[in-house]
Amino acid sequence: MPTAIITPDLDSIISEIDISAPPARVFKALTDGRELSRWFSGPECPVKFWEFDARAGGKYGYATQKGTIVVNGVSEFECHGEILEIDPPRLLVYSWIANWHDDTARRTVVRWELAAKPGGTRVKVTHSGLAQEPVARKDYSGGWPGVVEMLKKFVEAN
Repeated sequence: MPTAIITPDLDSIISEIDISAPPARVFKALTDGRELSRWFSGPECPVKFWEFDARAGGKYGYATQKGTIVVNGVSEFECHGEILEIDPPRLLVYSWIANWHDDTARRTVVRWELAAKPGGTRVKVTHSGLAQEPVARKDYSGGWPGVVEMLKKFVEAN
């Protein structure tokens, strides 16, 4: 399982993984709502929907059904935001506003960087803006490694 690094200023979580697939394939899994619905989910946090308008200024959103995971008293998660940067198949950056944060209006930022390497893609995800979100930061330190692992399993099997 990949690990997460918490930056010394407690603002960011970083997780990385190698995936045996080309960057374009990984990028599609990160930007296609139908594909996100298939892999960015699990029995402990079952997805209701994923929508993703993969263009600069485009919007995205997702919600889950009630699951067994509880963060800040929330067990039905909702998140939305805007695509801030997109450069297929190497960069995807979007705002992240989540109903389980201490401040449910606080905008954090998720940055996906994909780099081609022999035999596949090196994926790095950085979630920043978490300095004032201690509960969410703790959850993300375990959550993002699980997300990149689910991405790897999905892309390598499909």
